[in-house]
Amino acid sequence: MAKIDGKYITVEDESPDFPVTVTEQPVEKGVNLADHVQAGARTLSLSGRIVGPDAAKTEAYIIAAKDKGKIVKYIGRIAFAGVITAFSSSRNYTIANGMTFSMELREMRVATSSYVSKLPAPVKAQAASVANKGTQQTKNKSAAKSKSKSKPKTSSKASSSRSVINKPQRAPIKPGSKWGTGNLQ
Repeated sequence: MAKIDGKYITVEDESPDFPVTVTEQPVEKGVNLADHVQAGARTLSLSGRIVGPDAAKTEAYIIAAKDKGKIVKYIGRIAFAGVITAFSSSRNYTIANGMTFSMELREMRVATSSYVSKLPAPVKAQAASVANKGTQQTKNKSAAKSKSKSKPKTSSKASSSRSVINKPQRAPIKPGSKWGTGNLQ
């Protein structure tokens, strides 16, 4: 008896696979030169039977886990955690209360984000607040209110005399700077 996420299955055959990728460089004489070996994702092929009164529920759970990409834990002769990449089942007259199946599990490594929305107190105390935010454009509250209210349009001369165009503030220039004197050489 084996278990997949706590659900009993009868496994007749377990076939683990531990692939690697070897990069090779051609040479003029002799065998190619292998210079790097990289481990690939491990896989586990299972075949067996799902029997008993809960066979249909177990099959439905396995199919749902495969479709959602859920990482399942398999415990049999080998312990393995991964996603189900393939599942097939077959029913025939030899098994009255279940089915035969075959499935493939693949090892997964899931990356997690290092982003933290709130810093812990010791780290937050070390972080400096932003002192200089650069040139900021000022907002005119009266112009914003007049835009939000819908009034009938007047002539263009009257509306342009009432609206105030906000220009960005200039950054202060230090005396003696070549930028403030007009001598740009």
